[in-house]
Amino acid sequence: MELIFNHFPDLEQEQRERLEHLEALYREWNGKINVISRKDMDSFCLHHVLHSLTIAKALSFSPGTRVMDVGTGGGFPGIPLAILFPKTEFHLVDSIGKKIRVVREVAGALGLKNVRAEQARAETLSGKYDFIVSRAVTAFPDFVRLVQGKIRAESFNTLANGILYLKGGDFAEELKPFAGRVTLFSLSDFFPEPFFETKKLIHLTTG
Repeated sequence: MELIFNHFPDLEQEQRERLEHLEALYREWNGKINVISRKDMDSFCLHHVLHSLTIAKALSFSPGTRVMDVGTGGGFPGIPLAILFPKTEFHLVDSIGKKIRVVREVAGALGLKNVRAEQARAETLSGKYDFIVSRAVTAFPDFVRLVQGKIRAESFNTLANGILYLKGGDFAEELKPFAGRVTLFSLSDFFPEPFFETKKLIHLTTG
C-alpha cells in the first residue's frame, strides 16, 4: 500500500488503516468467490485500488454527493472511493449476486457506512445521482444509454454532474456522439506508472 500512500500522502489514519486491510480482505474472498483474476490479484494495489482512485485526482467529492458505481464487480471503483470520501454516499450495483456478496462483506468488514450494494441492472433502477462511475463495463455509448435519466440536474461539485468512466485504449469513435460534452483526463498526468499510459477518465456532462 506504500504505492497508494505515496500518491495520497494526506490520508487520515482511519483511511490508511482501511486501505491497508483491503488486499487481505480481497485475497480471502477471492479464494472463495473469484472476482479478480489471479494475475490481477498480484498487482491488486496498482490495477484495482490506485486505478479506482484516479477519479479522486480529477474530483474531490463534496459532502452529500450521491454516486452510483455501475458494474462494480468486486467493488471497484466504489470501495476505494468510499474510503477516501466517507461523507459521500455510494450505491454499488452489479447484476451478478456473488460479486455483490463480496462487496457487502468487504464494506462490512471495513465499517463503511456510506456504501450500499445491490444486485440489479442499472437500467431498472429509478434513483438520481450526482455522478455515475464505472470501469469500462461496455462501449461508452451503450453505457450512456444504460444510465440515461439517472443524473441530477443541480450540481454542487467542482465538476458538473455526469458520468465518470475509466477506459483504456483507442475509443475516439465512441466519443463522437458526445462532442462538446466530454472532458478527457489522461491518467498518466496523475500517476507516472506505465500501467496508466494509455488509460483515460471520461467526464460526460448531461447537458
